[in-house]
Amino acid sequence: MTKPVSEPGGLHRALGLTDGEAAEIERLLGRAPNHLELALYAVMWSEHCSYKSSRIHLRRLPTGGPQVLVGPGENAGVVDAGGGVAVALRIESHNHPSAVEPYQGAATGVGGILRDIFTMGARPVALMDPLRLGPLDDDRSRWVAAGVVAGIAGYGNAVGVPTVGGEIVFDEGYAGNPLVNVLCAGLMPADRLVLGRATGVGNLAVLLGSATGRDGIGGVSVLASAGFSDDAAAEEAKRPNVQVGDPFEEKRLIEACLQLLDEGLVVGIQDLGGAGLACATSETASRGGVGMDVDVTAVARREPGMEPWEVMTSESQERMLAIVTPEDLERVLAVCAKWEVRAGVVGRVTAGGRLRVLDGWDGPVLADVAARTLHDDAPAYDLPRRRPADAGARAADDPSALPPPEDCAADLASLLVDPSWVYRQYDHQLFLNTVEGPGGDAALLRLRAPGVPSGPGPDRALALSTDGNAHWCALDPRAGTAAIVAESALNVACVGARPVAVVNCLNFGNPLHPEVMWQLSEAVDGMAEACLALGLPVVGGNVSLYNESRGRDIDPTPVVATLGLVDELHHRPPGVRLVAGHRIVLVEAPHTAPSLGGSQWAVRVRRHRNGRIAPLDLPAHRRLLELVSGLAPTVGIGGIHDVSGGGLAVALAEMAIGGGTGALVHGVGDHRALFGEAPSRVLVSADPAAAEGLRARAEGAGLAAADLGEAGGDHLLIAGLVDVPVATLAAAARKVLPDALGA
Repeated sequence: MTKPVSEPGGLHRALGLTDGEAAEIERLLGRAPNHLELALYAVMWSEHCSYKSSRIHLRRLPTGGPQVLVGPGENAGVVDAGGGVAVALRIESHNHPSAVEPYQGAATGVGGILRDIFTMGARPVALMDPLRLGPLDDDRSRWVAAGVVAGIAGYGNAVGVPTVGGEIVFDEGYAGNPLVNVLCAGLMPADRLVLGRATGVGNLAVLLGSATGRDGIGGVSVLASAGFSDDAAAEEAKRPNVQVGDPFEEKRLIEACLQLLDEGLVVGIQDLGGAGLACATSETASRGGVGMDVDVTAVARREPGMEPWEVMTSESQERMLAIVTPEDLERVLAVCAKWEVRAGVVGRVTAGGRLRVLDGWDGPVLADVAARTLHDDAPAYDLPRRRPADAGARAADDPSALPPPEDCAADLASLLVDPSWVYRQYDHQLFLNTVEGPGGDAALLRLRAPGVPSGPGPDRALALSTDGNAHWCALDPRAGTAAIVAESALNVACVGARPVAVVNCLNFGNPLHPEVMWQLSEAVDGMAEACLALGLPVVGGNVSLYNESRGRDIDPTPVVATLGLVDELHHRPPGVRLVAGHRIVLVEAPHTAPSLGGSQWAVRVRRHRNGRIAPLDLPAHRRLLELVSGLAPTVGIGGIHDVSGGGLAVALAEMAIGGGTGALVHGVGDHRALFGEAPSRVLVSADPAAAEGLRARAEGAGLAAADLGEAGGDHLLIAGLVDVPVATLAAAARKVLPDALGA
């Protein structure tokens, strides 16, 4: 017999609910819940679905703006790009599933983010994958990395959506808990927007796509609400919680859903991701202010003997829930049959706001709860926050006091990692809209929405960048997150786009640790401050907590993705390169003082993780964005690259490798200026006439501009610090990932 939820050791604890939450459920129902009802609350009130530990903080983010059509709360944010075109944007995490089963964890992360986009009515056109993985000298981390890359490639390439960029970072802090974040952007006619809401009493809920199995049961409550331990058997037991993906089913589902939307056959639509049918039915009903009856026996299953609670909470992939009128049902089923997509009525919209699960339309009621209590009434906690006790001591431990390198060139080579081996696994030219693909500061794609004529004249374009820096945020989560927002915006400006909106993926440790909640709160405030100053609404996001392994929390890792727009695309942006004979101009905020605190040189080369990060001047950064976004079409500009991780040393090396030419650089100073990091800095390769004009424009904008030297030759020579062949740097950068992962 199931123990009452009020008894110690009751079922609610096994499902991840606290004693207080179990008591609140009893209060809301006016009675004790049965097993199925308790399972519904357990998944819907989980951290992954309800954001119960972060919701009060996320409210401080700026979310509105004149171009925002849909902000946070729906499946994806939607931004008006003008000309009758809208961009849907979403970023998610699949961290815990990818730690347990790397291939399927990463693959189903791609599948889930695609559904978030096309459920809004948009055709997915681009994927990006910011990854944080354990060190390459660790066997398990290499296995995870290879599986994650293969999963992203296997799903994205097969489903037919290009992977156009991202990041890959290797650090010991992610050895037991990798971070696999994935972003998707989609395009649609602005007037085709469809929301995840059920309306119209008597309308039907049609389940589209794959049959339902036991894979993924408990995925949000088991995997996303707990860290990892040293117990190998316990970790292996989590494998059934990982969903299994089928990209070919997803491709058919995309085409079927978009045709249904084109023909106006859908009243509302929702993907089945975290919490499966429990989430899709309760959220669509709650958002629409209606109820829903669900016949659990009508759900197509691929495994025998599934219990109702398993059917309702399964996270089997490639499934959607569409709300349609009875009159349109026959046509809906015909469209699905055309695309060989399974479809069947599993629910009916009702009045009164109740979600009822039935054993047959005329059978007994298995569960009866108010839909809003699963969705809107989920608990929200203001958990204790505490600044780490050693924060002051860490800030005072300045790495600038470390002895200088014996060989700056060797240290520089050790910081270079060319990610092209990873990108070669991905198809980034699907749809033939990719103008700037992986490897640049940002991806750039032609802005062509199906069903919207492009018209005469130059193309328009969208730019995407994903950025994060846990080293900065570990020292100062507020300032570090603000600097990440600034860097992400600058990256899209480097390809000629004006930043217009951001989404975020907030990856943090255990929220029950007060230091972690302090980090999260500070990061949110830093993001809000930067976004307000730069005029960037936050149109969506994701919070991933409990990222810990063996009792150690990951460093705070907020990832920011920025959407930029180009009104007139006349040619490709200059790219990350030097051009022989060009001047090398550093444009930056005035009075910039780079810091070794949190720098790649200090952390990766010297294993020194303390210090202070450089300050950010937000008004100056906004002026820099306006200047840089206008440089791409300027005659005589041969290359543009932001200066970020690794400082001037890495930025110069990357541009030299990209252009296949060396440079003679002067005036850098010492290793602190060479490897130090600061926001609001851009290197530009410009012919002499363009360089002179650039300096004048920078000074007119209240920015500093310095001539660092001339590009040319076959060595990167930084006076007094570095003298190394560009070919040597390129070889060092390009061999890291093939040597570690190529086998």
